[in-house]
Amino acid sequence: MISEDSYVLVSAAYNEGKYIENTILSVISQDVRPALWIIVSDGSTDETDAIVEKFAVLNEFIRLHRMTEDHPRNFAAQVHAINVGIGQIQKERFGFIGNLDADITIEPSYFRLLLGKFRQNPRLGLAGGAIYEKFSDGSFKYRRGNRVTSVAHAVQLFRRECFMALGGAYRPLPYGGPDAYAETEARMKGWNVESFPELKVFHHRPTGSSGGVLRYSFRQGRMDYSMGASPIFEVIKLLGRVGNKPYMAGALSRLTGFVYSYLRGEQRAVSKEFMEYLRQEQMRKLRGIYRPRWDR
Repeated sequence: MISEDSYVLVSAAYNEGKYIENTILSVISQDVRPALWIIVSDGSTDETDAIVEKFAVLNEFIRLHRMTEDHPRNFAAQVHAINVGIGQIQKERFGFIGNLDADITIEPSYFRLLLGKFRQNPRLGLAGGAIYEKFSDGSFKYRRGNRVTSVAHAVQLFRRECFMALGGAYRPLPYGGPDAYAETEARMKGWNVESFPELKVFHHRPTGSSGGVLRYSFRQGRMDYSMGASPIFEVIKLLGRVGNKPYMAGALSRLTGFVYSYLRGEQRAVSKEFMEYLRQEQMRKLRGIYRPRWDR
């Protein structure tokens, strides 16, 4: 019988030598440790492998898997590495499976409390904590994009039944967004998706920093289009983000990416059913925001 509280983790790491030791230490310090943790080193050329091996010798639940084959460093590379790790543990006995980015840290009670959330709600299929971004002064601040109805890719933990209903793997997408796709599909299949602000996740590398914020925003616009987002929702959403850094430019760059894909007539990366469901969700959100006060 699968243990109700057992969980396994997969992490994809590419040259994460600067961050991964702290990530490992935060998992080792958990009140409830994972039954197994596969760390996939995706052709790392720095000290990532040596750091993981050092801890794997002392902690039998940690396993290093090296990927050495050449492949493009595109948006699907991380998803491919995660799926390779998932492939090694699907036959193991566990109740929950999660992705954990190699540049985050969590408090010792994180997984104990998160597993408690699953016990309280049998329909909770996907859950995680809230992201706190690291700033230049060393402080961590609550990410403005956090929503209780969405779980960041960095810490997505699935109930096994939910994950298998999604195909037992993340879906590679041309411009990223496997987390958004997974949580939307989970809701399509009747599962609850929720993040919990009291469970803090400390992200040590600013999102989009490796390739430039504006380039990252442009790619997000193309991602939104590829997943079938409503043009009306996209515009209104980005109008609400003009005050986020980099002021105006980030929102404009994301909208430019969306329009660029639209003008090129790019094929959507999702099914018609998925796109229709996503747009229905987006329209419900808009109606909730702009519903007249007397209707609330």
